[in-house]
Amino acid sequence: MGELRVTSWKRYGHDRLYVNLPDGTAVVWMDCKTGEITIKVPAFRQAAMDALATHSSTPAVPSETTPPASTPPLPPLPPEFDLATRRPGAGLKDKLDTSGPSRLERVLAWLLRRPDQMESWRTGLVAEKRVGVELERLGRQGWRVLHSVPLPRNVDIDHLLIGPGGVFSINTKNHPGKSVWVGDGMVRVNRGRARPYPLKSKAEARRVQRVLEARCDFAVQVQPVLVFVGLAKLDVVPTQLDVRVYREREVAALGPLNGVFDTAQVERVYDVARDSRIWKDA
Repeated sequence: MGELRVTSWKRYGHDRLYVNLPDGTAVVWMDCKTGEITIKVPAFRQAAMDALATHSSTPAVPSETTPPASTPPLPPLPPEFDLATRRPGAGLKDKLDTSGPSRLERVLAWLLRRPDQMESWRTGLVAEKRVGVELERLGRQGWRVLHSVPLPRNVDIDHLLIGPGGVFSINTKNHPGKSVWVGDGMVRVNRGRARPYPLKSKAEARRVQRVLEARCDFAVQVQPVLVFVGLAKLDVVPTQLDVRVYREREVAALGPLNGVFDTAQVERVYDVARDSRIWKDA
């Protein structure tokens, strides 16, 4: 069991040691203040205890269940703040319905061959709807999904997937019939200019993590995901390990992931994330 790794986590008054698999899955964690141990994956119990013994002198008190949350109960959620009913692409649909260039501006953009912002919104809306359908199918495997989570400055998170395998911040891109190359920090569409999709996805995941961990009494690791729709070809460099990259139908690969959250933790994170009020200062 030499592959287990021990990492320290200190935030919001907590001081913990996590024993993780190489892919980041937490199998055991210990509260350094009390010595209490929470076993997440029983098969690694002894190996994890041995790993912890080399990192801490605090007597350990194993526990097979997650201790009760120390954070206060969430306030009642009024329907108007509940994101659970928000449909894929809701933010883009609102923009298309309420704003955009005038007819004259659209004609000028066409004559001058300038990018059409509304066309970009329309293709983005198609992508979010198609990826949303794929994500909703993961519900049978214990996953929860939120769509078009609104953030300040009129932007949003395309999709937020929460389940046994953790939290995934999902960014969709629609490039019909194009060839896309994904590098460590940049993306090129048909060998065009570099676009910082991976960097933005990682920044978004960090933003989500800060918001969720501030309201949960356990670590909430958020992984960034890029999903491309309608491509002719997708190439991802082998060194791209920080951001998961899929075609729309490949997001099903997230379904079997587990070992990060138990059922109670999934519901806690989902209950926090679905409240639009927590995102206002994100």
